[in-house]
Amino acid sequence: MRHGALGVSALCALGLGGCELPAPAAEPALEEAWIGQLAMGTLLEVVVHAPPGRGELVARELVALARELEGELSRHDPGSALSRLNGEAGRGPRPVPPVLARVIADSLAWSHVTGGSFEVSVGPLVALWTHSARRDQPPSPAELAEALESVGSRRVVVSLEAGTVALAVPGMSLDLGGIAKGWALDRMRERLVALGIDRALVSFGRSSILALGAPPGEAGWRVLLDDGVGGHAGLLTLRDAMLSVSGSFGRVSRIAGRSYGHVLDPRTGVPLTEARQAAVLAPTGAGAEALSKALLVLGESEGLKLFESLPRVEGLLLREGG
Repeated sequence: MRHGALGVSALCALGLGGCELPAPAAEPALEEAWIGQLAMGTLLEVVVHAPPGRGELVARELVALARELEGELSRHDPGSALSRLNGEAGRGPRPVPPVLARVIADSLAWSHVTGGSFEVSVGPLVALWTHSARRDQPPSPAELAEALESVGSRRVVVSLEAGTVALAVPGMSLDLGGIAKGWALDRMRERLVALGIDRALVSFGRSSILALGAPPGEAGWRVLLDDGVGGHAGLLTLRDAMLSVSGSFGRVSRIAGRSYGHVLDPRTGVPLTEARQAAVLAPTGAGAEALSKALLVLGESEGLKLFESLPRVEGLLLREGG
C-alpha cells in the first residue's frame, strides 16, 4: 500500500467467510492509485480508490484538469487568459474563457462575504511591495494610496452571460493565487462524481485538500495539520470535506530591517507582520481558500464574528508558537 506525504492511512476491511447467517453486503473490490505531479506551482497529490484498472486513469485525468486550469488562471504565464485580461485593464469589457469568468465571479462574491479581507484585485499592491523589497525601502503613503486606487472588487465587472470581464482602472491586475487551487478542487470533485468515484484524496502542497468519502474500512482520510513552524497542530480525519491551510509568513521579505509576510491586507495595502496560520473547513474548496486568507487578515476578533455568520464553516487560527 502506498502512502503519500499526507499522513494518509487507508486500511482495507477484511471480509470473513464461513458464516451461516446472512453477511453484510461486501464492499466492491477497489484498488488504490497514487500520483504526485507538479501543477499550479506546487506538488499535486492524488489518491484514488477505484475499480481495478481505473484508478490511475482517473488520477491522471485530475492532474490534466489542474494543468488545464493553470493555463487559464496563472498570472505568472504571460500567455494565460488571466495575463491577457490584466494587460487590457481599463479598456472596457473583454471576452474571456468561461472558466476565467466563473472563478472571477466567485472571487468577487467571497470578497463581499469577507468585507474585502479577501480580494483578488491585489495585483498592484503585490507589485508595489515586490519593488519595495528590491530597493529595500517600504512604500511611501503616496505610493500606497496610488496602488489602492487600482484595488477593489467594485472596479471589476463580470458578465457570465456575455462572457466578459471589465477591469475599470488602467493598471488593475487580478491575482487568483489565493483561490485558484480551492476552485480547482471544486472542479475535480465534480469530475470525480461524474466518473462515479466516491473515495479520493486530492492535495495541492498539503495546504488545499479535497477529501471525498473515505478509504475502505476507515472513518475518513487522516491528514496531519502543520502548525506553520515546522511541527504539527494535530491529526484531522476528513470525510467529504474541503480544507485550506494558509500562513502569513510562508514567504518573508526583509525591508529596511523589518520582516513582512507575503499576505497583504487588501483594505490597507500593508502586508501582515505577525506570523499566523489559519486552517478552514468549508463546503467548497473556493470558500475554504478565500476564508483562510480572510481569517489571517482579520485575526481572532473579526474572524470569529465572520465565521459565526457562516453555515458549515469551521476555522482554526494559530499564532507563532502554537
